[in-house]
Amino acid sequence: MDPIEAFRADDAAVAVVGAGGKKTTMYTLANLLDRAVVTATVRIPIFDPNVATVSVTADPVEQLERETARSEAANPNARFPIGLVPAQERTDRYLGYDRETVSRIIEAHDGPALIKADGARMREFKAPGESEPQIPDAADVVVPVASVAVVGDPLTDDLVHRPERVVDIARGAGLDVAVGDTVTPELVGTVLASPDGGLAGVPDGACVIPLINKVDDADAAASAREVAGVVRKRVGEQRREGEQQDGGPRRETRNGSSIPSVPHVVLGRLIDGDVVDLVPVGDDPTVE
Repeated sequence: MDPIEAFRADDAAVAVVGAGGKKTTMYTLANLLDRAVVTATVRIPIFDPNVATVSVTADPVEQLERETARSEAANPNARFPIGLVPAQERTDRYLGYDRETVSRIIEAHDGPALIKADGARMREFKAPGESEPQIPDAADVVVPVASVAVVGDPLTDDLVHRPERVVDIARGAGLDVAVGDTVTPELVGTVLASPDGGLAGVPDGACVIPLINKVDDADAAASAREVAGVVRKRVGEQRREGEQQDGGPRRETRNGSSIPSVPHVVLGRLIDGDVVDLVPVGDDPTVE
């Protein structure tokens, strides 16, 4: 399947979070989409080789208007994909804008936007910290990423960002797990589907499309499908839990919104731009 279709990215604002392929996913989509903007609400490594141009500017909306006008005067895609960042912090990374500024970029741009909305320190799997993720309210799609390569390895900070937080989320969902245990598909799927994990900070009206990345062979595909099955089960349980209460409130995510729409899970090898498979989720985990 076309990655644009899989991630519902056409003319959408897509915020990417998690670990194990955020930047690869962003840059793959940016170079497939027409007139894409790449930006961030957190620090982001230098990405000039992955886009047509990068503008370092305190006024990204005005700069975007200028770049759009230049592009339209020549080749409509000549200046895109374009990166917008507020400052270069070090030789190897840029700073990100605040969430409100990125929402203004999204609202001003007649085209897609890709947003890095948390950090993972080059790990394969993570749980968000207390101030994460930093997803702009104008985002249409949130893509929480996890690498299937972490399955079978120890739950330590060698491959996992904030393993203690992963344990907290998993235990809250009923799993018996500790730092140092082997990472299982059940653990990865549980965190991805948690209101305190992959579903944290999702704006009202946005959908969530989890990505299980680095599906490089048949064994990885089998593990990724197990992870996706857990996501489907957990999301279904949360929806039923909210809907079966006698007039009570639906279960909420950490930012106070109800459980968002999760149409499917993408199994991918985004380093090659490949979508390996889609596993449907929907409201009912029994959907095939």
